[in-house]
Amino acid sequence: MTRTHAPVSLPVALTIAGSDSGGGAGIQADLKTMEAHDVFGTSAITATTAQNTSGVEDINVLPTDHIAAQYDAVVDDFAVGAIKTGMLATAEVIETVTDCLADFAGPVVVDPVMVAATGDRLLSEEAEAVYEDLFDHATLVTPNADEAELLTDRTVDSVDAAEAAGRDIVELGADAALVKGGHIDGDSGTAGDSDEVVDTLVIDESATDATHTEQFTHPRIDTDATHGSGCTLSSAIAARMAREETLTEAVAGGVAFMERAVRYGIDAGSGPGSVHHLVEMRERADREATTAAVERIVARLVEANVETLVPPSGMDVVGATPYAETPAEVVGVDGRLSRTRTGIRHNAGVRSGTASDLAHQLLAAREAFPALRFACTIRFDDAVEHVLETLDGPVVRGDPGTPTDAAAAAVADADQPPAAIIDPGDEGRQPAVILVAADAATLHERTLSVADALLTE
Repeated sequence: MTRTHAPVSLPVALTIAGSDSGGGAGIQADLKTMEAHDVFGTSAITATTAQNTSGVEDINVLPTDHIAAQYDAVVDDFAVGAIKTGMLATAEVIETVTDCLADFAGPVVVDPVMVAATGDRLLSEEAEAVYEDLFDHATLVTPNADEAELLTDRTVDSVDAAEAAGRDIVELGADAALVKGGHIDGDSGTAGDSDEVVDTLVIDESATDATHTEQFTHPRIDTDATHGSGCTLSSAIAARMAREETLTEAVAGGVAFMERAVRYGIDAGSGPGSVHHLVEMRERADREATTAAVERIVARLVEANVETLVPPSGMDVVGATPYAETPAEVVGVDGRLSRTRTGIRHNAGVRSGTASDLAHQLLAAREAFPALRFACTIRFDDAVEHVLETLDGPVVRGDPGTPTDAAAAAVADADQPPAAIIDPGDEGRQPAVILVAADAATLHERTLSVADALLTE
């Protein structure tokens, strides 16, 4: 039999930008990012590039009448909710795009792409001067520090300087400017330090003849693999605005999205690598598999009846997706495993977001060793400490304190992923051992190994 067609209606966004044959930036990054935000992405390509993770080999700018024809084809057929611009390459292309946007009433995010992450120039010098007319149509302009310097003739080497540059860009005609802090190593002492990235948002407040400033601070990721980060951030903001988020909401969400995309970047090519545009989709998709893995561990521990390992407060078992960043993305036993007259049992099921101490401890350990994904708690005493020596990996010890601090201290100086973490506890908290592993099978094996070693003591 035939099936009923059941279409869905998604917000639509348009990217006007160049193509990256390496797939990490440009149109390719924009469309992936829009899809990750449940937005239908459309495009008008301004140029094709022969590039990869190591550099740009060649650029072919498309005829401006063809660029305009692409734009018209999209807006004539789709209800475009937001537009972003990326690589525009020449003054003629910028002028063409400016003319196209003259009648567009929705939000426009302008990413003033001038230089690639590899250092290759993507905008002719004479084109810099004509950006001002495009800014008149911009809801938001998203330069990095280097681009902000070119646009404002101002040195941007601090948070204060970024704010001043943002004000200059607003004065050029934009409704708002987000000056990204990834290229700023330090600041003037007003916020953050070199271990943090501070993105500065300056918003025009026409009614009060003033500007409003907000800052978004997040930890710096220790990597050079940021290819496509600018395209991805501006596309994320545009996609969120197409979903009718406010400017501030879209920027805050886009910055958080970008942080995860950089941390879990894609190691591809011989260069530094690309950001992971679909990381949040992958995280959500992996929760089901992670839940099933935790359920298998629990079932096998119950079957093996490892009651000699259960702490007085019960045994906790958790698993994180490969991209987990918060306790809400950690799957755990709801109610823990407890001793009963007929063996160990858990009081409830397995679900995400149990917010247990162990979930926080696993995340703390993942800061040093992101490959760690599964953990369980077992009791701690002299006998257990002795048999931990039989494990197939290092055993590290934390300091007294909160559960998170104890785990973080334990792995701080480790040079390889541990097999076990000794949590010494603290006032009101009993000590325990945390067995950790990169996969469910290894965690199960380590748990049974400790149980079997105790029986032979």
